[in-house]
Amino acid sequence: MSENTKISLGTFVGIGMAMIATVRSVPTLAAASWQMFFYMTFAIIFFALPVSLMSGEFSAMLQDAGGPQLWVRTGLNQKWGFTTAWLLWVQIFPGMVMVASTLGPLFGNTIGNVSLGQNHWFTLGCIIVIYWIITILNLKFDMVKIAGNFGVWFGVYIPFAVMIVMGVAATIKTGINAQSVLGTFSPEKLLPDVSTFKYVAAICFIFTGIETLGVYVPRMKDATHDFVSGVVFALVAMVILNILNAICVADVVPDGTTELTNITQPVILFCKILNWPLWIANVFSFLAAVGVFLQLSGWVTGPSQTMIQVAREGLIPSSWGFFKHNNIGVARNVILTQSTCITLFALMYAFPDINGIFLMLTNTTTLLYCVIYFLIAIAFIRLRYTEPDMTRPYRVGKHGNMAAWVWTVFFIFGILSIAIVTLSTAGVVSAVSMIVITIVLTVIPLFINAHKKEQWLKDAQAYAASRK
Repeated sequence: MSENTKISLGTFVGIGMAMIATVRSVPTLAAASWQMFFYMTFAIIFFALPVSLMSGEFSAMLQDAGGPQLWVRTGLNQKWGFTTAWLLWVQIFPGMVMVASTLGPLFGNTIGNVSLGQNHWFTLGCIIVIYWIITILNLKFDMVKIAGNFGVWFGVYIPFAVMIVMGVAATIKTGINAQSVLGTFSPEKLLPDVSTFKYVAAICFIFTGIETLGVYVPRMKDATHDFVSGVVFALVAMVILNILNAICVADVVPDGTTELTNITQPVILFCKILNWPLWIANVFSFLAAVGVFLQLSGWVTGPSQTMIQVAREGLIPSSWGFFKHNNIGVARNVILTQSTCITLFALMYAFPDINGIFLMLTNTTTLLYCVIYFLIAIAFIRLRYTEPDMTRPYRVGKHGNMAAWVWTVFFIFGILSIAIVTLSTAGVVSAVSMIVITIVLTVIPLFINAHKKEQWLKDAQAYAASRK
């Protein structure tokens, strides 16, 4: 690889921050009050660092396209590789509804109608209408290129900057507000409490997606040194930004009134405290809504590419037509299927408990990811023994497998802890619903694989030949 295509440590850190930076998690982190410090530390040690290190070794060792699907297939077998690909796709069903649920409050605040943004029917309508508009646009245009960096700027950088500047100014002016979510400080408030356990999964999964950093290992000038340094630096920077933002938000939002889907709520309060015009909150809401719209556009076709690939390999019934795509590489059948499923998940907002539905969607996505991450962890440690001599340009631990075992145990402990806490705090109905959804969506690819037919691959190959 040419030196001109190599990336420096600074560039790698920037990429890492862009991948995991989001203001959507700030209200949830703020809701944990002083305990946010404990939960963030747990998330780093038992989730973010282990998965980052594992993905670094995997990506350096297996440089073909495929990501987690390829890792699990190589470490375990094709069945579990296909299951990983499937779960990476279906997790967007509840995941995209969770992300899109911020659109209702954002549109309501854009026009200065806060109560409208808090209406669950309006939130439901926004999710369905906006997502289908995005779906239609993705079928006609290359929305990934159109969205590009604009989604990151409008959805991440600008909102982060505005919230931090306003939040710090408001906190300096008011000091610690005893009636806020944050409340007064005492050492025991740093320890975890049952009342905040329900936020653990959402806080840990602030770092979801960081495993994709591993794909940049082959392009780094000194992967052995720079990868770990870059990951740690990016994590520390994001922890500081998230914690600073969350503290400012928790210090102005009255205790018991946090709106998890409404990232404009603290901005409105900042404006009132600082005596700044409320149109700042309106503009903030509009830009953030545009950012969410563009980011959703980029995510519509991303996970679907995995399904196109496994369909080409003959792992999906050919009658589904998942291997068929248009001139811009978009598989119409895949996109329409996922949009229909997302619409069904969105119907949960027919119930008025917006915060409760948001957490349930977050936690359902979390459980699906837990299955994926568990498979990655098992594949990682198994590959150390089945392929000990495979070239590893970046390796977790210079010698032996002790370091690999330590991080694998940490990771599995973190995954199981997240899953157990998530289910134990969800309530019986929500917990049962999440378990059923996770089991059903995990069993489906296993059932498909058990009934795989050679004709599926022949049909996919015939279609590919007809496109040449």
